[in-house]
Amino acid sequence: MTGRNPVDRGKSGSKIHVLTDRQGIPLSVGVSGANTHDSQALKPLVMAIPAIRSRRGRRRRRPDKLHADKAYDSRELRGWVRDRGIGVRIARKGIESSDRLGRHRWVIERTIAWVFNYRRLVGLR
Repeated sequence: MTGRNPVDRGKSGSKIHVLTDRQGIPLSVGVSGANTHDSQALKPLVMAIPAIRSRRGRRRRRPDKLHADKAYDSRELRGWVRDRGIGVRIARKGIESSDRLGRHRWVIERTIAWVFNYRRLVGLR
């Protein structure tokens, strides 16, 4: 699945979208074309979360809270996530700094580094 990358001279490319738990264990992974807006990937990621067995009680299919960067900010997506009983923590465009989300972002960045075998961190491509 590729699409013309709008920020890389129109070359074909793809994006990986990862939804993890608090420890960085992937719950859901998706791939989209580089020309697809990130917000279009959120619903399929949330819907693809498998049932998770907890130590007590029944299996859960959703997290308590969802943290996301500004690319996922839209009124429609916020409402959709809330309707599923998930707390929303999405940075708002033009209002909120991404610095506060940095406390959680490293978990995703580390998981993506694991997936790609740290190639970007060591400069190999």
